[in-house]
Amino acid sequence: MSGMLARLLVAGCVLVIASEALAHDSWISRNALRNAAGEWCCGEGDCFVIPGGQIASTATGYRLSNGEMVPYSEAQPSPDGAYWRCKRPDGSRRCFFAPPPTD
Repeated sequence: MSGMLARLLVAGCVLVIASEALAHDSWISRNALRNAAGEWCCGEGDCFVIPGGQIASTATGYRLSNGEMVPYSEAQPSPDGAYWRCKRPDGSRRCFFAPPPTD
């Protein structure tokens, strides 16, 4: 039984590593996108999709479900139509991508 448990553990680790690698092979990293300060948007496992239901548009920007406000001027266009947030190691926002506005 311990042999089976060890194989499952190894398989789980491989899946975690593979999923992180796929996250970094996104349009964000391929296009070498940067924020206004010149920082790379995509670092070590730090870009992720935020479901649209967790985003509210306000008069001044986007309000995330955690209370964070992202001014419209700091949002970059998201070509895949999803909201993306890239964070620094301390959790602060590095980049934010939003779908283009619809007219």
